[in-house]
Amino acid sequence: MPHASSGPRMVKTPATKSATFESAVAELETIVQDMENGQLPLDQALSAYQRGTGLLRHCQGLLTKAEQTIRVLEAEAPPEDTQP
Repeated sequence: MPHASSGPRMVKTPATKSATFESAVAELETIVQDMENGQLPLDQALSAYQRGTGLLRHCQGLLTKAEQTIRVLEAEAPPEDTQP
């Protein structure tokens, strides 16, 4: 059942390492909204911050891996024929 919009939402998801980029970003957005709302008790705010930094590192790692994959694919691609 969905939480009321005025209360804090703590989303429980699988371990960060198995989270997709999209699910990690969605959870991170929820954490940011909850923290900006200012309704979290200190212990929950600290836990949310810790989870958020883990999600951020995970997303940055996935983006770095995607960039590396693109570079490899571009390097392996045959040169384009520039003649008409």
